[in-house]
Amino acid sequence: MSLEVGKKVPDFSLVADNGKPFKLSSKIKSKILLVFYPGDGTPVCTNQFAEYRDNSKSFDELNVEVIGISANDNKSQKDFKSKNDLPFTLLSDSDAKVSKEYDCYGLFGTKRGVFLVDKDMELKYAHVESVSIFKRTSSELVESIKKHS
Repeated sequence: MSLEVGKKVPDFSLVADNGKPFKLSSKIKSKILLVFYPGDGTPVCTNQFAEYRDNSKSFDELNVEVIGISANDNKSQKDFKSKNDLPFTLLSDSDAKVSKEYDCYGLFGTKRGVFLVDKDMELKYAHVESVSIFKRTSSELVESIKKHS
């Protein structure tokens, strides 16, 4: 399945790092930035989320909630979140079903990708990295959000 900007995204339900269910369609208040990432505690993922944390005010000012999605289990995500003081909800996609629906799954597991979704479940912006060592910086994302909102 290929997602297209301007079209509806697939809804999903996953378990959040707090152990509670998270259904996309019932959680969107304004805009959500879905951030697919390969793994908790890896150097690039840690750097990526720390940078988003340090610039979270920029996302807040645009009414964008950042949500991380990986194949890690909830315990791993909870530890990752706590250790790095992350203000974001992390969702466990252990069977990679959602990653596959969002074209963020490949030979080596979850690919790094970002998807801006509005309250109507419409895809406003999407970017999947060709190589998982690359990532969108918060400033790149803020500019893309401003441009595509």
